[in-house]
Amino acid sequence: MQFETIDADDGEQLHVRQTGSGAPILMLHGWTSSHASWAPLIKPLAGRYRLLRPDARGHGGHRLSVTRKPDIKRLARDVINLLDHYEIERVAAIGHSMGALTLWQCIRDFGTERFSHLAFIDQSPKLLTDETWNGGIYGDFTADHAQRMLDEFNTDFAEAVLRLIAFGLNAKARETYLRNTSGWQVIRDAVRLIDPPPAIAIWETLVDADYRDVLPAIDVPTLLAHGTASNFYTAETARYIAAHVPQARLSFYEGADHCPHMLQPERFVDEFLELLETA
Repeated sequence: MQFETIDADDGEQLHVRQTGSGAPILMLHGWTSSHASWAPLIKPLAGRYRLLRPDARGHGGHRLSVTRKPDIKRLARDVINLLDHYEIERVAAIGHSMGALTLWQCIRDFGTERFSHLAFIDQSPKLLTDETWNGGIYGDFTADHAQRMLDEFNTDFAEAVLRLIAFGLNAKARETYLRNTSGWQVIRDAVRLIDPPPAIAIWETLVDADYRDVLPAIDVPTLLAHGTASNFYTAETARYIAAHVPQARLSFYEGADHCPHMLQPERFVDEFLELLETA
């Protein structure tokens, strides 16, 4: 595995892990996560593919030197900067959570020309709910709820992130959080490595985003992986995306939470490799 740093076009350093060789696959992690979240997929993919796993700016324990308030447009441009740096004309890309939102922003700003195949894991195109949309976080994440969440982030960032995950649609997550099991302690320690202000700045732009209009423009083969026990989104949200992405294949992972690819990595890899066979 290679660890590399490259320069974005604003001078910020981007951190990338490379593993394997062959045709490239770009893997974009979720909010408050890092490149390490893809570990379960490395072994079955790296033997045949070159895996590019960047840490989104403000993530992975890397302090920012250029901007303290990155946004989702900047994360999308970082993706294009990365592809340009490695002289990759087209890439198959996987986005989980914030990574999916980043890819949707890429498509809004730059089109689909740089992508051959896409996979989006357990994400809604709009986080907020309102009179036009009930497919956001929890199915009931209003602007008032979002403001309360933001206040909590500014008070105790790590614990607020855990509560965002725990007090959603997955009853088991809530129960294990209240028992403070070892898994939650590991997540808490990892989130505490993140510098809160940049992560909060990104979060605010994620909450403001609405990519429903982007979905019909996705004109490449697309895999949608959703957990039936997602912490955040209902099956109806997944079906909405599938109905609006022309070449979408929707796959439900029974009993899986917000990370179905981690619960059943072999199945996800099989489905993604099958997607790559689609011209």
